[in-house]
Amino acid sequence: MEKTDPRFIVLIPTYNEKENIQAIIDAVIGLEKRFDILVIDDGSPDGTAALVKEKIAELPERVHIIEREGKQGLGTAYIAGFKWALAHGYDYITEMDADFSHKPADLLRLREACVERGAEVAIGSRYVSGVNVVNWPMGRVLMSYGASKYVKIVTGMQVHDPTAGFVCYHRRVLETINLDAIRFKGYAFQIEMKYLAYKFGFRIEEVPIVFVNRVLGSSKMNTGIFGEALFGVIRLRLSSIGKRYVRPE
Repeated sequence: MEKTDPRFIVLIPTYNEKENIQAIIDAVIGLEKRFDILVIDDGSPDGTAALVKEKIAELPERVHIIEREGKQGLGTAYIAGFKWALAHGYDYITEMDADFSHKPADLLRLREACVERGAEVAIGSRYVSGVNVVNWPMGRVLMSYGASKYVKIVTGMQVHDPTAGFVCYHRRVLETINLDAIRFKGYAFQIEMKYLAYKFGFRIEEVPIVFVNRVLGSSKMNTGIFGEALFGVIRLRLSSIGKRYVRPE
């Protein structure tokens, strides 16, 4: 029997990304390996969803959209995307920003980590081989890098970039984690997902990438998101004490 390639989909949450969305879709679709795309748009008033629908008309089997009303948070957008991707039979589900801070070509490196080396969680890591961030203010670099060190100390999780937003999950990871019980919406969402994958014993691999700050559009980052991560990590660690995490066979 001929072996079929695993199915990959890239989840791209959007809010006011009209400057980037069609270009990022074209870049992902143009890769040598197949990655389908699911955009989760939180009611962008700038017409992002309409631009996505133009691409859906061109590529109805490859590009999809979930439209939600209002800004509901990054974490809930990804959870909606995870559930959609699982229901539609995808084997690997990848998180990615719309603004080219993650290079589309690096999707191939995450794919290789999963398919060739057996990673069940592949993380595009800014910090696994030094500090690979371009065009961020020094204060933000220090805050992000320091937060990563803090997470490692508090949780014991040996991941250099726990707040990374460029991550590929095998479907069994998302089927094992209770997505309805995920509590955080911002940076802490990324930490919580990786921490639960770690606690369940899934194989995690960090793939070094260079993260480039957005050129077009405006950043959605704010100090409240960092605050959620700061205190959320402690809550994560405390809530895991005494719990039994059983990895499925």
